[in-house]
Amino acid sequence: MSTEAKVGAFVLSCFAILSFTVICLLNAQFGGGTVPYRTYLRYAGGLEPGASVLFGGINAGKVTAVRPWSADPTRIEILLEVKKETPLNEKSVAKLGFTSVMNGAALSITTGSNDAKRLAPGSVVASQEAASLDEIAGKMATVADNANRLILQAQEELNGVSGNLNRLLVNLDTMTGPPNQKKVQAILDNVDRLVAEERPKIAQLTEQLAKVSQHADDTVQNVNGTVTDLRQPMRQDLIQLQTTLEQAGSLLQSMQSIVRANDDKISDTMENLRDATDNLNQFTNSLKQRPWSLVRIKQPQERQVPK
Repeated sequence: MSTEAKVGAFVLSCFAILSFTVICLLNAQFGGGTVPYRTYLRYAGGLEPGASVLFGGINAGKVTAVRPWSADPTRIEILLEVKKETPLNEKSVAKLGFTSVMNGAALSITTGSNDAKRLAPGSVVASQEAASLDEIAGKMATVADNANRLILQAQEELNGVSGNLNRLLVNLDTMTGPPNQKKVQAILDNVDRLVAEERPKIAQLTEQLAKVSQHADDTVQNVNGTVTDLRQPMRQDLIQLQTTLEQAGSLLQSMQSIVRANDDKISDTMENLRDATDNLNQFTNSLKQRPWSLVRIKQPQERQVPK
């Protein structure tokens, strides 16, 4: 066998061994160690078989198929396989994503919740729709139209403000012109002259106010002295008044005690007075009916009716 044949056989053997090793590694990583799932979206965004499946941003598997769903053609069925130890749960949500700005589309799955139940192999992963490029373009067009309207409105308002500023500048120019400056100068001159003329009167008025203030202070001091002088006699009078009130209170208490002690006697006296009053009333009525009883002792006989 020639040297070239031996070299070729060696190269082919190495290539075969390398291919066998790569196949074994791929089978170990994506073969028996993967779990199938599926999810559904209305917009796939260029997602293709072989795209990466990201779980919490970590590469956890790949997309195996992207096709319209036979049960609902308006939705896209996405089949995927992830590593066996990937903890997909009922709170995990699949949505369209990107591994980086330069790479193509990928399927991103959130980590969900640790308390949620784990998904069984072949289960459906909940999905969340991503905005399509057409929708984004439509929203951008709407924003652009609104921005144009706002710019036009701002220009109109700025034109109005500019007109108002021009009028304000004209008014200020008119107010600060030479005629008005002369009038203001004349007013200031009159004020200075008035201040100069009235300055002695103001000084005199200030002196009078100072004197009045001094007299007021003296008056207040006199009043304070008078109040101090009258304070002690008034205090003594108040003490005597308090003593008199206490004595009057004691007297009232004594009278109440006497009244309580003689309550029965007073009741008897009142009853006797009531009886005497009744007797006097009866006697008065008797005198009214028979006034002659004061003169005669015996009652005259009643007259008989003649037959």
